[in-house]
Amino acid sequence: MLDHDDYNPAHPLDDDAYAPPSNIEAEQAFLGALLFENEVYWSVSAFLTAEDFYDPLHGRIYAECARLIGAGSLADAVTLKDRFASDEGIAQVGGVRYLADLMYERAEARSAPEYARQVHDLAKRRALIAAGEGLIVSARRPEDDQSADDVLEAHEGAIFALAEKTPAARKGPVSFLDSVRAQLDRVDASVKSGRGLAGLSTGLMDLDNRLGGLCPSDLIILAGRPSMGKTALATNIAASLALKFYAEMDGEGQEVVKAGGRALFFSLEMSHEQLTGRILADRSGISTHDQRRGRLDRDQLQALHEAGREIEHAPLWIDDQGGLPIGQLCARARRTKRMHGLDLIVVDYIQLVTCAGYAGQRVQEVSAITQALKALAKELDVPVLALSQLSRQVENRDDKRPQLSDLRESGSIEQDADVVLFCYREAYYLERLEPKSVGSPEHIAWEDDMRRVANEAEVIIGKQRHGPIGAVKLHFDANTTKFSDQDRRDGQ
Repeated sequence: MLDHDDYNPAHPLDDDAYAPPSNIEAEQAFLGALLFENEVYWSVSAFLTAEDFYDPLHGRIYAECARLIGAGSLADAVTLKDRFASDEGIAQVGGVRYLADLMYERAEARSAPEYARQVHDLAKRRALIAAGEGLIVSARRPEDDQSADDVLEAHEGAIFALAEKTPAARKGPVSFLDSVRAQLDRVDASVKSGRGLAGLSTGLMDLDNRLGGLCPSDLIILAGRPSMGKTALATNIAASLALKFYAEMDGEGQEVVKAGGRALFFSLEMSHEQLTGRILADRSGISTHDQRRGRLDRDQLQALHEAGREIEHAPLWIDDQGGLPIGQLCARARRTKRMHGLDLIVVDYIQLVTCAGYAGQRVQEVSAITQALKALAKELDVPVLALSQLSRQVENRDDKRPQLSDLRESGSIEQDADVVLFCYREAYYLERLEPKSVGSPEHIAWEDDMRRVANEAEVIIGKQRHGPIGAVKLHFDANTTKFSDQDRRDGQ
């Protein structure tokens, strides 16, 4: 091969056993084949990058080839000569003649992809070593009083990113043929399921009919003023999904979800005990208030334990660390996906997530958080249901039904979301208008109005990329914080 002994592009080590893994000859053989036959590029462009080359000069040569070939131009020793005439790296290996030597010593075009895969694999090994060394340094000398878990979470994102860089996982442009077939496959699966849904069921038929389910890669915002029931609705959806989960193994040993799904619930406001209490209340009919007081008779206690046994193995994970940085949130979601599989992520709520680098710039911080959540939904190919507070301006209007302009702190919430839902309960506001004179005509009229709306709730679809907007009326049981479909009597 070419004389490359006098040029060591990376940090050399005296002990070869600890030298970063590399194969300069494989890099040279591949580049020679690429310069001689440009079509080689299209067989490796989906996974090979300039950063994969151990020799920085080789990385620069590959990057320039990619630029020229991508623009429809020829990339060979002649067309690259002027570009590299003043390159310091090429001067160390004999000047621009090195490009011609690469072509002369080239591998055959059919062997080039194998050399490229070797270059890519060795780059990944070097990245693993770097990640491991960084982990060791952080573990030995943690910064800012980091715990061991903090160190792990800070570094596991790098490992996950490497896993996502495999040729199978890297996402490039998709041909229209593949895209059409994928969409038709989704439609066929929806028809065969008999549910008529493109995504995951919320457990609420009327809402599913409007949304078509919660679709993978979508960022779904569920917003509302305090006490409107947004946490209750999100909990209902996550629990319903997990309790219906059923999967089978296909002929290739891959798990195929047949019903329901696995959910990860980031509860930054409520503890996992509080959320579990709500789910137990839903399943048993025993309110969280009665659970906390502990004043249950034998039958109630038995019903509560039966509900516990019914739900305890559901694939639902609750992370209740408060003030969670968005980076750690994403790392924990990736870890859950990798270890258990994942079909839905719930974040309760956006304004309690933090993002470094935006001190005193809350609007920009929320924008960064929503953008990260949207990217996470696409990366893991799952819907992300993120809850959000609304501004107080709702309280200043006669009609308290929320609208998109009420989203608090950032217009990017509306911009980044695929779907925006609002929780609204008229009873919450009417209850605060009770006339003081009990028995008066005004109080009697108020009582009639309260009976009419006591168990009514609305989920208002303020934005939906895939379908219509509008309101869906639901039944709400404040005692057990349970949402359900309204009775369909009278042919409705």
